[in-house]
Amino acid sequence: MSSPLKAAIPVPAAADLLVWYDRQHRKLPWRIGPKERSAGTVPDPYRVWISEIMLQQTTVAAVIAYFNAFTTRWPTVADLAGADEADVMKAWAGLGYYSRARNLKACAHQVMERFGGTFPTDEADLLTLPGIGPYTAAAISAIAFGRPAIVVDGNVERVVTRLFAVETPMPEAKPVIRQHLATFSPDSRPGEFAEAMMDLGATICTPTRPACALCPWISACAAAKVSQAERYPIKPAKSERPTRDGIAYVAIRTDGAILLRRRPPKGLLGAMTEVPNFGWETRQKAAAAGATPAQSPPLAGEWTAIDDLVEHIFTHFRLLMSVRVTRAPLETPAPPEHWWSPLADLDSEALPTVMRKVISAAQKAM
Repeated sequence: MSSPLKAAIPVPAAADLLVWYDRQHRKLPWRIGPKERSAGTVPDPYRVWISEIMLQQTTVAAVIAYFNAFTTRWPTVADLAGADEADVMKAWAGLGYYSRARNLKACAHQVMERFGGTFPTDEADLLTLPGIGPYTAAAISAIAFGRPAIVVDGNVERVVTRLFAVETPMPEAKPVIRQHLATFSPDSRPGEFAEAMMDLGATICTPTRPACALCPWISACAAAKVSQAERYPIKPAKSERPTRDGIAYVAIRTDGAILLRRRPPKGLLGAMTEVPNFGWETRQKAAAAGATPAQSPPLAGEWTAIDDLVEHIFTHFRLLMSVRVTRAPLETPAPPEHWWSPLADLDSEALPTVMRKVISAAQKAM
């Protein structure tokens, strides 16, 4: 007996999408295009893996320059395994979600030690590696090795919820999406089908004002038929982000150097570089404890609070940093586990965006 989902969108629809992809695919530095694939060129699993990790929660436009620089510096998994972690974190600075960079290094080590420097081909083995979850394992397996896999990223979620007018809100709709996708994912050209789904979502089936008239699946799309594509996917009710408060101390030496230190290896922004700072407690927690952020400057001196707070939005909370700044004489020694970073070297430090905002605010105030 045929599945009711199977009848909703016929199997040939996969072929229709691939015909569209052959003509309209995006040219990306980690991709092997249809012509190259048909001529026998195969994707490099290392480059597929790097791109998929970088693209998590990050746009293609932002990733391209990082990907090119990263793979030029460390062109193979062996090169990355042998890299200094601090250098990897510096190369990642600005991409955000810094646990990804730490996991890249750990994953490269395990590929070398457990798999002889060759990425495993199936999802089960890929899932045992640091930083590789179900989506990334499926993407690598399909794109790099041509294995049939259900590859679901945000673009694919949007396409499928519109095709089938999925009324279940996200993220509860994820199993439903996978169930639908399994009914028409092909066994042939699975990697290109996964890339085609991503490209369709990125270029045609966009979050707002989708170009439905150009879509190869318009005749099969339930949402398009009633002109309600933008209604899907159904979003959950938004919960308010809590606000956290902190204090940052920016010591600027007379030659412009900035006092820095490294964050603990685990946790938020782990192993990244920062100016000395304290707090980051939620207002509710701080109020309950009757506490305020610790106010312990790293150096003796005249510290001045700048007028404006520095705001940074993380995924799960909003951070407001009060910034104190001081001028330090050239001969001032750095405290233990701190260092002075010359102004010319600041861009190459592994500073997350929030710390760059803090330093910029302090420099403008001086």
